[in-house]
Amino acid sequence: MTTVKKKYLGFCTVLAILITFSSLSAMAKQSTPVKEKASSISDTYKALNLFGDVFEQTRANYVEPVKDKKLIEYALNGMLSNLDPHSGFMNEKEAKSMSIQNKGEFGGLGIEVTMENGVVKVVSPIDDTPAARAGIQSGDLIVEIDGKQVIGMTLSEAVEKMRGKVGAEILLTIVRKGDRSPIKYKIVRAIIQIRSVKSRVENGNIGYIRITTFNAQTAPGLRKAFKDIKKEAGDKLVGYVLDLRNNPGGLLDQGIIVSDAFLDKGEIVSTRGRNPDDTRRDKATPGDKANGLPIVTLINGGSASASEIVAGALQDHKRAIIMGTQSFGKGSVQTLFNVPGGGMIRLTTARYYTPSGRSIQGKGITPDITVERAKVVEEKGMFSEIHESDLKGALKNTDSNKDETPSPKDKKKKDTIKPDSKSDTPNDKDADNDAKNNKIKNDYQLLRAVDLLQGISIYKRGSPPSPETESESSPPVNQ
Repeated sequence: MTTVKKKYLGFCTVLAILITFSSLSAMAKQSTPVKEKASSISDTYKALNLFGDVFEQTRANYVEPVKDKKLIEYALNGMLSNLDPHSGFMNEKEAKSMSIQNKGEFGGLGIEVTMENGVVKVVSPIDDTPAARAGIQSGDLIVEIDGKQVIGMTLSEAVEKMRGKVGAEILLTIVRKGDRSPIKYKIVRAIIQIRSVKSRVENGNIGYIRITTFNAQTAPGLRKAFKDIKKEAGDKLVGYVLDLRNNPGGLLDQGIIVSDAFLDKGEIVSTRGRNPDDTRRDKATPGDKANGLPIVTLINGGSASASEIVAGALQDHKRAIIMGTQSFGKGSVQTLFNVPGGGMIRLTTARYYTPSGRSIQGKGITPDITVERAKVVEEKGMFSEIHESDLKGALKNTDSNKDETPSPKDKKKKDTIKPDSKSDTPNDKDADNDAKNNKIKNDYQLLRAVDLLQGISIYKRGSPPSPETESESSPPVNQ
């Protein structure tokens, strides 16, 4: 017992010496009175001695033996996680897992989480993962993992429990706003391969780009998305929808690259740390990959961090119309520091600000047009609509223009024609189109974004000739 105590006190002494050197260095730079610094150092010694006593009591008297290394890890994690929800300590295993995740492939359920009031909160489910397919939603609170209460666990411990053998089942108990009873989800773990950028063409003339996370694959994925959309739509392209919903963020540099792709000049984001001299400003480089076409950016409560950097930059520069609901509100930057033993600490080192100087920490990005999640249901009455062409004795349209849209009556007849047997079985292309149409019909926010871009396109083509212009080419009227 005595030997161990001496050994640990030696460790405390080393820490105290390091802190003393740090404090003396700070004294040389600042004008704080020496007496105050000396008092601070004395308090630090007392705190370190207290830590040593608690450590000793715990390792000697806890109900079960705990390895010294584990106790130290718990202490480090406690120190960092109590600073803010995003700081923490990672051991060697967790650090490797973090590196793999940033590369875009890892094992687990496919959810981005944070800690809130002692439970795990889902920031957002990741597209095409077991969690997303099961129905996990942004804002869900995970209160139990395999029947064990989450309260009392650190975020790292909870994440570790959710990860596991690929193919193994896990039971999550969720509390969801608006539901009276907890919901239980059985999810099978899988290898999560994140394709961070997806794209397609909507309505033949609108480029749709969905970014699910910001990892090492995002920049090349975005370049490919632009190329594929331009190849398919060609000169018909009238605008872009940039979908950042349920995107939890990721690498800061990737968020800057994505913002730069839509901007030609100006500031993208500034990061300001503890030291004013460490302020960093990232600016756009010439070249707008969208060629100045209008953009609608979709966000929601699951859009966080790097997603908010992109949305904030495009909003401040009036480069995009932001549509959807309030974003998550994570306006801080974390830096990873390697520590001896292969571990890492994730430390909040700065706040970021949009080009106009806004901090969105705890507030989020407010959309220009608020559109809640909704399901569009067609309203059908007992009788169909009545039009002029349905009235008895209605005048016929004698316009010789054959390209005109058919009358509602003709359209009705056309819609009731039964397709021949060959068309009863759609080909693969038709099936793909049907799937796309169903996807956009079931996504009210995306539907609104596409409608807005179509409206802008029609408006930009020019309004009809004014009455004055029409009268010039009309036959003269006797007055």
